[in-house]
This record gives sequence, C-alpha cells and structure tokens, in this order.
Amino acid sequence: MKNIYKYLGLVLFSGVLFMTSCETVELDLTENPNQLRPDQSSPDLFLNSIQVDFATFTELMGWNGGDLVRIGYMNGRNYQNVVNYNPNQLNAEWQIAFQADANQTLASGLEFNGILADIRAMTPAAVEGNLYHHIGIGEVIEAYTIVTLVDFFGDIPYSEALQGDAETPILNPNVDSGSSIYDAALALLDDAIANFELDAPNEPANDFYYNGNWDNWIKAANTLKMKIHLQRRLVEPNAIASFNAILDSGDYIDETSEDFQFQWGSNPVQPDARHPRYAQNYTPSGGGDYLPNWLMNYMNESSDPRIRYYFYRQNSATPGAEAPPNEETLACSLEPVPAHYIDGGFTFCFLPNGYWGRDHGQNAGIPPDGFLRTVYGVYPSGGKFDDSSFDGLSVGSGGGGAGVTPILLASWVDFWRAEEAMLSDIDAGKAFMIEGARKSIEKVLTFGSLDSGADDSFAAAPGDVTNFVNQIDQDFDNAADDDAKWDLVAEQYFVALFGNGIDGYNYYRRTGYPTTLQPNFEPDPGAFIRSLNYPADFVNNNSSQDPKPNQTVKVFWDNNGDFPEFPPAN
Repeated sequence: MKNIYKYLGLVLFSGVLFMTSCETVELDLTENPNQLRPDQSSPDLFLNSIQVDFATFTELMGWNGGDLVRIGYMNGRNYQNVVNYNPNQLNAEWQIAFQADANQTLASGLEFNGILADIRAMTPAAVEGNLYHHIGIGEVIEAYTIVTLVDFFGDIPYSEALQGDAETPILNPNVDSGSSIYDAALALLDDAIANFELDAPNEPANDFYYNGNWDNWIKAANTLKMKIHLQRRLVEPNAIASFNAILDSGDYIDETSEDFQFQWGSNPVQPDARHPRYAQNYTPSGGGDYLPNWLMNYMNESSDPRIRYYFYRQNSATPGAEAPPNEETLACSLEPVPAHYIDGGFTFCFLPNGYWGRDHGQNAGIPPDGFLRTVYGVYPSGGKFDDSSFDGLSVGSGGGGAGVTPILLASWVDFWRAEEAMLSDIDAGKAFMIEGARKSIEKVLTFGSLDSGADDSFAAAPGDVTNFVNQIDQDFDNAADDDAKWDLVAEQYFVALFGNGIDGYNYYRRTGYPTTLQPNFEPDPGAFIRSLNYPADFVNNNSSQDPKPNQTVKVFWDNNGDFPEFPPAN
C-alpha cells in the first residue's frame, strides 16, 4: 500500500510544479526535447522546482524513517525483507535527491529533475546575477538533503556526483564518507548564512518556506547545524560544545512562527496541490493507508489533546473491542494474541474507541475497510478534525489537504535540548520536554480551524492541555529509573514528530529510546535496519559501487551496539 502511496505522492508533488514543469531541465547525456536546457531557464524557475522537490524528498524520507519507529505503519514481518526498503523501491528517493533518469516522467505526464541537479544548473546564473538569496536557499536545501541521505544510506556520492560535462561526464562517481559530507553540509550552511545577510539586486519570485524573511532562513540554517552537531555527538568530541554555541547565540528556531515547513494547498486538479497523505486517503474508495496502532494507543491512553487532530476515526467501534470480531474487515480480531505481545503487555490488532490501524509489521492483505479504518486528520495533512461524528469522508472534506510538511520545528528543538541536558543531568531534561510538548500542542490545535464544518465543541480546551502537561510532569517525577525518564522524553518527542519520521529514526539509533515501542508482529524479525539498502539504479548503473551486504551496516555516527541488545549510549 505504501509503495502505491509513494509514487502517487510523487505525482501529487509534481502537480505543484505548474510554474516550472515545462521549463526546468534534466541534466543527462540524453537531451529531452520536452524540457528546456539550463541556458533557457531562469534561476527563479529552477528555484521553484528545487523547493517543491525538496518537500517531496522530505515526505518520502519521513515515511521511511517513521515506519521504522512506529510513527507510521511498517508493512513487513521481517526487517530485511520489507518491500518498501527493497533496492528497487528506493529509486524514487535517490532520483529526486540527485537527478532523474533521462526522460523521467511521472504518471501525471510531468517531469522532475532532482534537487542537486537543479541546484547545479541554477547556481552559475545566480552567481553571475549576484542572486545571493537564491543561492542561500539552495545551500540550505542541499545541506538538509545530503545529510538525510547519509543518515539513511551511509556513504554516498557527492564530490564526484553531477560533475563533468557532456564530453567528459563522471558516469561512475565514487562515494564520499558520511563524515566528510556532514562537514560539507556545515560549510554550505555557513555560506548560506553569509548569503542571507547580503542585499540581493533581485529576490526570488517565490519563497515557499519563509516568504522572503531572510532572518528566519538564517535561523533555519543554524537550527539545521544544531541537528547535525547533535546527530554526530557519539563520534565527535566537540559536537555538544558546537550545539551549545548556537544555543548561546539565540539565533535558531525557538518559536512556532519560525518553523521550517512546506505549506500545501487545497486545489485537487491541474495542479493537485494537496498534501499527499490527504490525497491518498480522502478518495472515492476511502482511506489508502493504515495508521500505527502503537502511536494511536499511546496517545489515547494518555488523553493526549492532539489525538483528534492527528487521526480521524471513520467508525466508532473496532472489531474485537466494542464490536464483535469480524473476519472480513479485521481478520486478526479472530486470531490469538502472539506470546511476545502478551509477555510485553502490548495491544494487539484492535484498539478501543474506534481507533482502527495496524500493528508494527502486520502484513495482512487489504480487506474492504477503506471507509472503516482511521485516517490522517487535520494535522499535518489538512484532513478532518475528529468530532466523534463518524460520518466518513469524501474528496475535499475537512481542510481539503491544505496541510504542512514539517521539516524543522521549534518544538523539536526543545526535545534536542532535553537530550543534551540529560547527558549530564537526567532531571534537567524535564523542563525542555514539557516546553516541547506544549509548543507542539499549541501548534497542532491551530489546525482545527481548517475543518470549518467540524463541531468545535470537541476541540481541546485549555484545561485539557494543562491536565496533560501536568500529567507528563508527574510521570517524569514518578518514573521508576533513569531509563523510564528517557523513555518518556522519547515518546513525547515521537508524538511531536508526527508528519516527519526522519529524526525519530535517527534518535532511536542514537539513543536506544524509547524501549517501549510495540515489537514487530513477527517474534523474530531479524536485525533492526541500521541503514537502508542502496537503490537499485545506483548500484546497477555505477560500476564503482557494490550493493550493501545487508541493512545492518551502520552510518558513521552510529556506534551503538547491535539492536536490540545494545545499551543506550548516553
């Protein structure tokens, strides 16, 4: 199901390129007559394409990471054989980051070129015209893209990628070490900050992220630097000092008004500008995705005020819970609970109150439950607010898809600060956890207004927020030990990350927390995925690169032991 979703997502994203789809280029040996050459396209048109493709890339990688840490639903009982992590299934992520194949088109008939390819094509004209802010946006996007590729794949081609010319192209670029690419990303961000501080003779025609607020772009660049420093703290002795230096400067994202995110629209066709999760689930045939039982159960049991905004229930009762088991719509409701679920006290198959999703690694077929299963709500996807009406969904209902793709949020920075503080004083993390949860809740609750047809009497009240915050405060104080405190902080961080699981996957490998995640449906699913396989297109078309032996190969900053036995590395 997610495989269909990923490629449909690309179609949806490409639809947003209504200003650029006919005018951007694909750098390849084979010239595509349907595309313009670099010398025929302006920096503005390239930048439009770069920005939208970046949102695509973030969504795709966010799904990959979120599925592994129960922020999303993973379809695959054995970690090493999950369909969506098969090399052939990862080509889209690779192509949209680097460069599309010759004449690459999507089902919509539109084309995408690749973030780095378009940046390389844009930069000469931008440099010549002193378009400092065009360049700076490209540098921030490039830095985030290459760091994310390292986090998921390990060593990747960079210094030799997209180099050469038509006469002497580098057809088989060698990979660079992940550590050196992190260094390159930091250098790009320093240069981006310098460019944002300059006055440019012409501004970008479209800034889809900050609408020309260059101070916020500087904050985003510094916040990405903080993420990089924290991410490699296990292998870089000066990482925490560098992280704290940016904190001391105060020049980073610390208010939700500064959040780095992509805003979607509600137009359904020509172009389809809706959030892709909305477009996949608000269809004539109902929901197209399953939501993770672990996350829904955790939020339901803790009375999290965000739950009605994250999830929309189409049905008031789930088979096996309030309704009788049903073999046709939820076959597992008639199955015995796996022993390892019983031993760990985990929910299995169904949840109360109509929350209808799937367990981690449950790979059953697709029953006729499109209008029964829980779907994405008003945050971040622009869907329906859950007002307990249980009246189903339709194309255009709720917020019409006018959601966001979160990339770097102020609430997440508070959880980074919690992690940094807990390394030396476990109790010092509580205040940052509470502040991060509060910022996340306040942001999410503003999305309720997108669904004007909902009964707002079900909206979270100030008292609900206060009670929830007080409860996690008490839970931290009453935690049995330090591990339980780390678990609580990690759980709250994962809830705040809903909509982008990239940093959840990183955090899990970096810290080993939370230890409370629902196990895979399969009792022995094999070793946890420490990095993804290289995409098939990369290893099949590049004679300098062999496939990875398996997905237990660790990225350079991951020096934890083998999962799940490794102790948390704090």
